[in-house]
Amino acid sequence: MKLTYLAAAAVVAASAPLAAHAADAGSTFSPIQAYGTIGYANANQDGINLGAIQGRLGARFGKYLGVEGELAGGVKNADVAVSGRTATLKLSSEVGVYAVGFLPLSSSFDAFARVGYGRTNISATAGNGGAATGSDNSWNYGGGAQYFFTKHDGVRADYTHYHYNGGGGANVFSVAYVRTF
Repeated sequence: MKLTYLAAAAVVAASAPLAAHAADAGSTFSPIQAYGTIGYANANQDGINLGAIQGRLGARFGKYLGVEGELAGGVKNADVAVSGRTATLKLSSEVGVYAVGFLPLSSSFDAFARVGYGRTNISATAGNGGAATGSDNSWNYGGGAQYFFTKHDGVRADYTHYHYNGGGGANVFSVAYVRTF
């Protein structure tokens, strides 16, 4: 019983600064700024490189926090040998949602880290007319930097590791144009 009272007292003591901070949350989480990116991503898994056009839409809440959604479609295929035959792999689509933490290093330059969850869909075709598709969900994490050369226009480079639920992972490097709204 003492442990319950002690835990309750700790929660009350810890929440007092949070309540004071919540009263000032308007300045912490504002302004809200929307942004979008369009760019190229290269995904590498076990020496297989697939390329994609990747777009993101996001919202930044104040200086430090944000969320973004991501959508990609394959544009660069890879040929792989399977049992003496060649198959062509293609990234059909990739979607993900992320929480983003920003670290402003200057008025026009940010570093950031992101963590999220996504789904990747791959298709394969063989020269004999065979075809297959596969998909897997993944926990994704990474980081990068962005530089704004005007108030609304910038460039972004990042790395994200996809840790697939079915096993394995992919390393994704991307470069994009950024536009804030």
